[in-house]
Amino acid sequence: MGKGAETRERILDIAQASVLAKGFGATSIDEIIAEAGITKSGFFYHFKDKNELAREMLRRFIDENDRVFDEIFSRGRELSDDPLQALLISLKLLAEVLRDAQTQHPGCLVASICYQERLFDREVVDLAKQGTMNWNARFRSHFAEIAAIYPPRGARVEDLADTLACVIDGGIILARLMNDPGRLERQVLNFRSLVGLVFSPDAAASKPLRVASAA
Repeated sequence: MGKGAETRERILDIAQASVLAKGFGATSIDEIIAEAGITKSGFFYHFKDKNELAREMLRRFIDENDRVFDEIFSRGRELSDDPLQALLISLKLLAEVLRDAQTQHPGCLVASICYQERLFDREVVDLAKQGTMNWNARFRSHFAEIAAIYPPRGARVEDLADTLACVIDGGIILARLMNDPGRLERQVLNFRSLVGLVFSPDAAASKPLRVASAA
């Protein structure tokens, strides 16, 4: 990575940490360039305005989450050919990853942008919406695969996908509000138990599942 690319990534890192800590409106270009040790013209060389900064931060955040989801759900399928057991494994791994992520990046960039939607142009807002829709579609495909073998009891796959998204974002908010990073992990594990009950109450929900650490 060249020096220019390194500077760009550093700006994005600093901006993301600030936005997650206090919101986009309270994050100024002046504080970003001061921490990055660059001039204002150096900042504008990489980003023409705060909207472009937000857009690139969001793209990077979505790409990183896609990579994490790819790794986690692929690992679950490697450990079990059964789609239900594979998802239960993946949710256990997801809980571990989110627990560790809370100590590094305690927040969700998509949620931060959603809360302050009026600060951004339509492209940024649409990107946040599309990223969320893609994640939900990913979750929904896993639940649909399970439902083809284990008919769900009292829940639709579409609603389960939405619930998982709500558990993650809601858990992030609750963990931050209560200053308890473990709350997010526990909520994902609770959702995992719910999945076992919905699809296979006698088999999946009653058996403890031990898997290796995601690391």
